[in-house]
Amino acid sequence: MRRQMIVIFPLLALALSLCMVDVEGASSLQPPVKLVWHYYRVHNTCVDAEVYIRHQVEKFYKRDKTIAAKLLRLQYSDCFVTGSDGSILLDGPKSEKTAPQNRGLGGFAFIDKIKTVLEARCPGVVSCADILNLATRDAVHLAGAPSYPVLTGRKDGKTSTAASVDLPSPSISWEAALAYFKSKGLDVLDMATLLGAHSMGKTHCSYIEDRLYKFNKTGKPDPSMKASFLANQRKLCPPRLKKGQSDPLVFLNPASGPKYSFTNSYYSRVLTKEAVLGVDQQLFFGDDTKQITQEFAASFEDFRRSFALSMSRMGNINVLTGKEGEIRKNCRFTNKYNPSKN
Repeated sequence: MRRQMIVIFPLLALALSLCMVDVEGASSLQPPVKLVWHYYRVHNTCVDAEVYIRHQVEKFYKRDKTIAAKLLRLQYSDCFVTGSDGSILLDGPKSEKTAPQNRGLGGFAFIDKIKTVLEARCPGVVSCADILNLATRDAVHLAGAPSYPVLTGRKDGKTSTAASVDLPSPSISWEAALAYFKSKGLDVLDMATLLGAHSMGKTHCSYIEDRLYKFNKTGKPDPSMKASFLANQRKLCPPRLKKGQSDPLVFLNPASGPKYSFTNSYYSRVLTKEAVLGVDQQLFFGDDTKQITQEFAASFEDFRRSFALSMSRMGNINVLTGKEGEIRKNCRFTNKYNPSKN
């Protein structure tokens, strides 16, 4: 069944057009949908909130194009744990951001800057969770992604623990990855689409050294890797034999490299067995995921359209609204423990 981006909100339906992937996938946001289109404008609490956020993103993006990839990973790390509640932004000795899976997360200072601007204009109104979702949308749009609709009205979570972080290894099979995505209310098309975010950004060599040198503890490389690509990655990621040895960064998508552009070349590389992360290459081995990969490699527009809906669905995971949660004054602290509260 083809995924049709026809959703229950008329304005959202206008923004999300037809995606021609012949794989069964959801065509709307997961129920219950508790968020609102242009929440702050509708409720007249901060009419230009989205304009303020977009302006800050545009200013920052001109100086640092890496922000798009950083925010994508930050939103993923937020939504896939306790839900899209901004809990990844909270500081603390045992908060989510301290979990091993969240090593190298960035973008926190940028979210702080946006929050400062909004607090000056609309104090106590716009949640950190909404800021993260909106800023991510605007940043990836500048990098080449669609400007997909972001429903708003989220409240911020009050708890954040490293123990709650269940983000999987980047070396898992496509079956295990799909089971994880399904546990979050997403489907195979969401998984194959959202992994396409790896068209930008970098990863540490430690996350791929198993593929390069000791796949499945065999002492041999991953046989699914193209030989020339394996040789090149080994040059970039030499064996780490000593304690304290450096752990270099490599591009998740060498085709886009330092341009940090959102493209569909990621899917072409999966088909030629030149994906960097193991979970990315795994898309080649599932019947549905391979079909989706082939479709997106052939049509950038189909990928962009599917990305629009899947990002909206990810941002809808376990949101807090109404009397749930709070509107933090500082994204790094709950209001109760904000050291600068009056």
